[in-house]
Amino acid sequence: MSITYKTPEQADKMRVAGRLAADVLKMIGPRVRAGVSTDELDRICHQYIVEVQGAIPAPLNYKGFPRSICTSVNNVVCHGIPGPKVLKDGDIINIDITVIKDGFHGDTSRMFHVGEPTVLARRLVDVTYAAMKLGIEMVKPGAYLGDIGRAIQRYVESERFSVVREYCGHGIGERFHEDPQVLHYFDPSRGKGEELRPGMAFTIEPMVNAGQRHVRLLPDGWTVVTKDRTLSAQWEHTILVTDTGFEVMTLAEGDTL
Repeated sequence: MSITYKTPEQADKMRVAGRLAADVLKMIGPRVRAGVSTDELDRICHQYIVEVQGAIPAPLNYKGFPRSICTSVNNVVCHGIPGPKVLKDGDIINIDITVIKDGFHGDTSRMFHVGEPTVLARRLVDVTYAAMKLGIEMVKPGAYLGDIGRAIQRYVESERFSVVREYCGHGIGERFHEDPQVLHYFDPSRGKGEELRPGMAFTIEPMVNAGQRHVRLLPDGWTVVTKDRTLSAQWEHTILVTDTGFEVMTLAEGDTL
């Protein structure tokens, strides 16, 4: 494992990229409504990132991904490709934004309700956010990666939902995906995992299913869905380990965790 520890100068650049990614989510939120296609959301975000922010949408052409954002609706777990699909009342959607500014990445995602969600959908979205927050609050020097996964899994399963195992958080910086992998469950074979040290930067992004944890990959090679077709939710922030704890690098101005 080759973890890169960010210098203060690199951390400053990541703060800028993280703020820009958060600002995209804040901008697109009011436009998430019934009757809008995910393609349209992608077009708006792409234009905003490129023309307003002067940044680069990291997903576009990354390993062949064809769009600038990911839009994962209802039973789509992650990596949904924007297209002609029109949102309808009651849908839930995750929008995942990663921007590159001055050579550094900022990566964040959040859930949106379209109209009035079902009781189950609202609870799933809320539990997933709380799980992410619990994971983030485990971050401090001397803690371990395994502490993050254990906290998330314990809480999610206490709420009778399940944590996806096949996809995880990741180190981030000058590259989109760096070491370490950040599991959202506890893997006994890995034990405590890597010790957290100041300068580490990574995402925490639990994917939580209303039903079973099992997923399948669609033939497009990107879209991941729940195997049992139940709803799935995800929230994500980029986190920096500081001397005293953690910093959330993907908050918009005025926002708190």
